[in-house]
Amino acid sequence: MAVYKYRAITSEGIIVSNKIEENNRSAVIKKLKRNNLVPINITEQIAITKKQTKTKKRNIKDIEDIMKNVNTSNIIANRERKQESYVQKINKALMKTEKITDRDIVIFTQKFYLLKKANFNNIHALSTIISSTENYMFKGILEDILAGVEAGENMYTTMEYYSNVFPYIYINMIKVGELSGSLTNSLEQAIKYLDDTASLNKKIRSILVPNLIQFVALIIMLVVGTLVAIPAIQSVLDAVGSKDTLPEITLWFKNFLDGVIAHWYIPTIAIVGIVVGIIAYIRTPKGKYNFDYFKYTMPVFGKLIFSLDFSRLMQAMLLNLNNGMRIQDALEVSKNVSKNYVMLSIVETSINNILIGQSWIEPFEKSGLPSSMITEMLKIGMKTDLAEMMEKLLEYMHIDIDNTMEKIMKVLPQIVYSIVGVLLIFVVLVVLVPCIEVYMGNFLFSAYGY
Repeated sequence: MAVYKYRAITSEGIIVSNKIEENNRSAVIKKLKRNNLVPINITEQIAITKKQTKTKKRNIKDIEDIMKNVNTSNIIANRERKQESYVQKINKALMKTEKITDRDIVIFTQKFYLLKKANFNNIHALSTIISSTENYMFKGILEDILAGVEAGENMYTTMEYYSNVFPYIYINMIKVGELSGSLTNSLEQAIKYLDDTASLNKKIRSILVPNLIQFVALIIMLVVGTLVAIPAIQSVLDAVGSKDTLPEITLWFKNFLDGVIAHWYIPTIAIVGIVVGIIAYIRTPKGKYNFDYFKYTMPVFGKLIFSLDFSRLMQAMLLNLNNGMRIQDALEVSKNVSKNYVMLSIVETSINNILIGQSWIEPFEKSGLPSSMITEMLKIGMKTDLAEMMEKLLEYMHIDIDNTMEKIMKVLPQIVYSIVGVLLIFVVLVVLVPCIEVYMGNFLFSAYGY
C-alpha cells in the first residue's frame, strides 16, 4: 500500500490534514467521502528508507478518529492559544457555504482548453488547474475527476456523478470529445455553449426582470387599490348622498376579489391541483415526450431550441466522423448531447434505419422539424462528402440561429410590453378612473340635486 497525505474540509468547514495508507488515489477519495470529508489536496508520499525514522500513523477509521489525530490548518492549531478573529470566523463561514457557480465551470473549461491546446495530457492539465482553483468544493470534485483519470477512467464517467454541478449537455460534449479523440474541439464547443447560454440568459433577464417587477407592482396596485381605495370612494359617495355609482368594471372586479377572498381555498386547491397534475403528467414517458415536442413547436422559442439541439448533434457527429467512426456509431455516441425525448427518438429511428438498410436522414425529414434545406444538404452530403457538407451545414445553421435570436430579442420586448400595457389599462379603468372622478368633485352635483 502507498502512503498518501491529504488535506480535506469537514462538514463544519474545518480544514484537516493527515496521512492514510491505500492502494490508489481513488480509494483515498472514496474513504474520505464516506467520512463526510471533501478532499482539497492529495499527494503520494515518497517511500521511507531504512535510514529514515518512521513515524507510525493511525489509519483513517471515522470522523471522530480523524479529529483526535489531526494536523489542522493554522486556525485550528492556534485555537487554544488565542481566540479566532472575526475575519477568520467569516472566512470559515464562507468556506462552509461556498457554492459552485457557472463562473467556476467556465474558468475551468477555458483553462483546460488552453492546456490541451498546448499538448498537456489530461492528468497534467487537471493537476495544474487544481493547484490554482480557489473554490474548495470545486477543487474536491476536480480531485475526484483526476483520481478517476489516473485510474484509467474517462473524465465524463466521474462528471456524471456530479450532474448537479456540470450541465447535462456539457457532460455529453466531454463524452463525445473523449470517445472520438477530439477533446480539444469538444472543449472549444463547451466554452461556446457556456458563453452563448450565459449571453442569452443575460439578454432575456434584462428584458423580463424589469417588466416582471412592473407587472407585480401593477398587480399589487390593482388589488390594494380595489380593496382599499374603492370602498373609501363608495363611502364618500354614500356620506354626501350622491346618486353617482362606480364604473361597472370596478364593481365587477371588486365583487370578484371579495368572492376570491371569501372562498380562497377553492382557487388555491384548483391551482395546486393543476400544477401537480401537469408535473405528474410530464414525469410520465408520454407526457415528457409531448412536453418536449411542445418545446420544439412553441411560439417564439421553439425554432431556436430545436436548432440549438440539432446543431449540437451535427457538431458531435462531425467530430466522430472526422475520427473514422461509422455513421451508425457516430449517431449512437452523439445522441445524448440532447436530453429531448423527441430528438432522442428521431436518432434511435435513424440508427434502426441504418440497420435495415434505409436512409438515416428520413426520420428527421418526416418529423417536419428541420427545414428542407437542412435535410437536402445532408442528402447531398451522403452522395459526396458527408463531413465536408456537415461543416457547411453547421455554418448555415449558426447564421440561422443568430438571425433567430435577433428576431426573438426584437419580438420578446413587444410581447412583454403588450402584457404589461393591458394590465396597466385595466388598473386605470378599475382604480384610477374612480379616483379621478372623486378628485374632480362631479359627484357633488348629484348630491345637491343638480
